[in-house]
Amino acid sequence: MTNGQIRNAAEVYIKNEKNTGFRKEVEDLLSSENWAELGDRFYRDLEFGTGGIRGILGGGFNRMNTFVVARATQGLANYVTSVTENKNPSAVIAFDSRHYSDIFAQTAAEVLCGNGIRVYLFSGLRPTPELSFAVRYFKADLGIVVTASHNPKTYNGYKVYWSDGGQVVPPHDTGIIAEVLSVGNDIRYLAKETALKENLLNVVDREVDGPYNRMIINHALRPEVINRHKSSFTAVYTPLHGAGRKPVEEVFRELGIRLITVPEQREPDGNFPTVAFPNPEEASALDMAITLAKKEKAGIVLGTDPDSDRLGVAVPDPVSGEWVLLSGNQTGSMLAEYMLSTLAEQNRLPRNPVIIKTIVTTELQRKIAEAYGVRTCDVLTGFKYIAEKIREFESTGENYIFGGEESYGYLVGTEVRDKDAVSAAAMVAELALYCLDKKMSLLDYLGSLYKKYGCFKELLISRSFPGQEGMIRMKKFMESLRSAPPAVLGGLKVKLIKDYNSGETLETATGRKEKIDLPKSDVLQFRLEGETVISVRPSGTEPKLKFYASARKAVSDGLEKAGREVTARLSEIEASILLLIDDFNRQETG
Repeated sequence: MTNGQIRNAAEVYIKNEKNTGFRKEVEDLLSSENWAELGDRFYRDLEFGTGGIRGILGGGFNRMNTFVVARATQGLANYVTSVTENKNPSAVIAFDSRHYSDIFAQTAAEVLCGNGIRVYLFSGLRPTPELSFAVRYFKADLGIVVTASHNPKTYNGYKVYWSDGGQVVPPHDTGIIAEVLSVGNDIRYLAKETALKENLLNVVDREVDGPYNRMIINHALRPEVINRHKSSFTAVYTPLHGAGRKPVEEVFRELGIRLITVPEQREPDGNFPTVAFPNPEEASALDMAITLAKKEKAGIVLGTDPDSDRLGVAVPDPVSGEWVLLSGNQTGSMLAEYMLSTLAEQNRLPRNPVIIKTIVTTELQRKIAEAYGVRTCDVLTGFKYIAEKIREFESTGENYIFGGEESYGYLVGTEVRDKDAVSAAAMVAELALYCLDKKMSLLDYLGSLYKKYGCFKELLISRSFPGQEGMIRMKKFMESLRSAPPAVLGGLKVKLIKDYNSGETLETATGRKEKIDLPKSDVLQFRLEGETVISVRPSGTEPKLKFYASARKAVSDGLEKAGREVTARLSEIEASILLLIDDFNRQETG
């Protein structure tokens, strides 16, 4: 864009932005003629993707602000009113603790009400899974949650849910996007006070909180085990300054399990002052909780991200006394084993049972499911695809048991149609009490899975590609892998290449191709010798490339030896991946 084009775009934004703070940011940048910063804020519109929008807070079309939220909501309203058969459509809106979340939620509510859509707006911050539950509870046509999940504090976002409680999928996602792109500046608002008087806006809280909490409590598989050991067990919890505190504390109180919340991280705060990143996948995010757990001699540490859809778990090692952060693959596998084994023992496994995992989630879960005669369904990365399958099962006669993804997302039950850290926290605590009942640690339980199904270990490598140039480089990197795929990675031959963008699987030895029965997605997967898998994809929420590696070794000469061998294999794979990145960077710069 030329400076003149940038100025024109900035002036259009200033004219339409109602928030004085965001508007002044752009006015000041124009006054100082900071064309580099203005260029980044206006070179494109912040993309309304297949699940919603997410970006850095600030003034401009390529930032999260009230105008961008209002325009997206107008497009959403246009789409909903054009496709729904409901003459009186309704929506539920929730928000987390991030900066401007409450303001963005009110903006969205005012636009929906301005389009004649009845809105149920939570009075205060609530977790994303409770929003999904509320959409189903109120039989609403759609839902919105204002959150940027686990992203840094400079971000915020906006996710859209359909009437089944799941994030939007085809054809609704592309239909909404088309409407958003055609909105322009024609946005209809109805002020909050007027919407309340006209009964278009309804403020809700306890009428949803109670049923949501009871649903989670009713999912307990062994209530007798909880009652037997709850008085001798302590869990330490951190909401990381987010929305999880209220429901997690209430559910644990009802279950009777002693829960101590980290006091310094208990209150909502969009600055997330005690952590570098409010992400339970980051070990440092649980440091304060682990310190408190040591003091209280707790049996487990639980941590949720700002919108409480992701759950991190740390457990004490009974041998070393050190605390260990479990990976998302490990926690998900333990939950799958516990739920399936318990239901099988109680003769409660339904007909046609299924678990669902994403294509980058450990194959350990497939082996667990096979042991109990349960089918495993693979979906693309993103919990909306798990929700989509649950909806399909309602007509196929299959029965969902459990679902999860490696990025700390799990779902127990079908009343919620997104990952739910609150219900997962309750189920993990129940598993910990079950282990206590069996006189074993959670790490012992994990070790028993490895002995039974093979020792699995995983590796995640992320590389950031910020800005406009970064997006171009990410695209070029994926193109380079497709045009010249590696024949060997980590010293292991590539046997199979699955390109989810072209929808084809290539058998490297024979050249034989097969179709992939999944929607197209920018993911490449390399299956190597020795049950080793490497996947690479651009992140859907951050300017990052993500590499996932998983390796397995049968346990024949002891678990420790198998673990060392798998770790060594992953180290070689990591070196190969880093070399691929370095070679690409040299070609780009040289």
